[in-house]
Amino acid sequence: MQDEVVATIQASSPRRWIGVGMLSTVGMLVTYVALASPPEPAWQVFLFAVGGASLWLAYRVWHATQDHIELTQSELRTGSGRLIAKVADIESVDRGVFAFKPSNGFLVRTKLKDTNQWAPGLWWRIGRRVGVGGMTSAAEAKFMSEILSAICADERGLS
Repeated sequence: MQDEVVATIQASSPRRWIGVGMLSTVGMLVTYVALASPPEPAWQVFLFAVGGASLWLAYRVWHATQDHIELTQSELRTGSGRLIAKVADIESVDRGVFAFKPSNGFLVRTKLKDTNQWAPGLWWRIGRRVGVGGMTSAAEAKFMSEILSAICADERGLS
């Protein structure tokens, strides 16, 4: 079956709570500093911008990490059905120490460029590169990357 889910990755609850809690705390503290002891107006605007950006990022991380990533024989997608990459378009899977990848994750290089997308804490895409991981379990990500490498090698006849 092509749509049978072979592997899944999801953000762990403790990492979600800690990550969102830290971002929210930074946002609130910076905003508090801007209000409690206002510096020069330019710096106050800067502090409000940093505080607002931190709170916005906390919101984005919380909603993005509610989803999960699924691997089937034909595609890498989110649990909500958003296509990340087709297996036929994948050139390589890199999980090396020096790869530009999310923490606890792996990097996928595709044959075709796509629009830049980002689900903070779960995955991102810039051009031909897709980073999977972040607030995910290292074991789940390693398992998915190994299965994905095997599927890609099988498609190319390299098994």
